[in-house]
Amino acid sequence: MSKKNKDRVNIVYSTNPDFSYDYDNQEEQETLEPSKQLLYVSLDRKQRGGKEVTLVEGFVGTDDDLKELGKMLKSKCGVGGTAKDGEIIVQGSFRDKVIELLEKEGYKTKRKGG
Repeated sequence: MSKKNKDRVNIVYSTNPDFSYDYDNQEEQETLEPSKQLLYVSLDRKQRGGKEVTLVEGFVGTDDDLKELGKMLKSKCGVGGTAKDGEIIVQGSFRDKVIELLEKEGYKTKRKGG
């Protein structure tokens, strides 16, 4: 099966000769410059076995840029984490340090939660 067939949306097969398939052509969003982005930084424990993580939400841009920002935050905090689905998760309670680092990079930040 070709790659083109895997991008079809909702219809697997049609016997109608005049039918045209809908294709999933999601284009990645272009990354906004840091000064135009508002990132929400919070601490989270849900679904993590009681472990605290620092969660950064609201990033607008490509997955590569999100992973690059996540990599920078994780290395500056000296911990692990992940960056996917528009969120950056940094292991541990580093909310204040993450806010400081993001503001140095030019991002606008808001503290979310207690």
